[in-house]
Amino acid sequence: MKNFKNLALLALFTGITLSHAQQTIPFRITKHNNLIIKSLVNDRDSLDLMFQIAMEDASISPERTRKADHITFKDEISIGNTVKIGTEKYENIRFFDNEITGHEADGKIGIGIFKGKTFKIDYDNSQFVIYDKMPDLKGYQSMPLFAQNGALYIVADNIIEDQQDEVYFLLQSGYSGGLIYCNEFSDGKNLDKKLKITGEKTMKNSAGRSVTTKQGILPFLKVGDFVLKNVSAGFFVGELKTQTVNYLGADLLRRFNWIFDKGRNTVYIKPSKYFESEYYQIK
Repeated sequence: MKNFKNLALLALFTGITLSHAQQTIPFRITKHNNLIIKSLVNDRDSLDLMFQIAMEDASISPERTRKADHITFKDEISIGNTVKIGTEKYENIRFFDNEITGHEADGKIGIGIFKGKTFKIDYDNSQFVIYDKMPDLKGYQSMPLFAQNGALYIVADNIIEDQQDEVYFLLQSGYSGGLIYCNEFSDGKNLDKKLKITGEKTMKNSAGRSVTTKQGILPFLKVGDFVLKNVSAGFFVGELKTQTVNYLGADLLRRFNWIFDKGRNTVYIKPSKYFESEYYQIK
């Protein structure tokens, strides 16, 4: 009878353990705030892929330093690939060719590898954690998450001159800096006059038209109940303005640990060890 009870307890314990089964994927965070994952594509090509939260699939950069000879493209699209990360192999991954990626990366990989799973971006321990069920959320604050065409958005409050505005931000881990405002918001709020400007950069496109970006400082950004001060914020001025979406970039993403529910309806955040770090400066 005693042995039976021990076996029953073992089975119960094992069941509890399995119900919260998880896997981890280590990443390396670069000085440009990009997250690099080591991968093996099609069992042949060893590639450093940058995690891009704003995409579902994967891509290869024309500026890669490692060979990707075993990814077969047709019209710059390759289907049916495998990607091995650690001990896990992901099937039927679609790659796009010739997409620019972040520093130190051969390409990008998106959130499709977490499809149907709850996952965490754990900046404190430099790893992703994938859960079968919701983990312990002690210390985390929930926020609505909005998914559209494979992209994820949150709402944050911008505070300028005692005026508070709710703004939808696309989570964009491929942009190393803080915020980028869309043209409609920056023009409507006169950011060129209301923000302290710290830098300006002008480039010409292929048609000879100028594209000018300015970097400023947002006094306060409220994400949930957490307030960030003197946030780096960019916007476009000049003849040509192409920004249609507000970005919340990698410098701000790293200031929190993030848990995304499997339905991509809610995200849970708490400050990471980078919460009060110096802001990344776009050069």
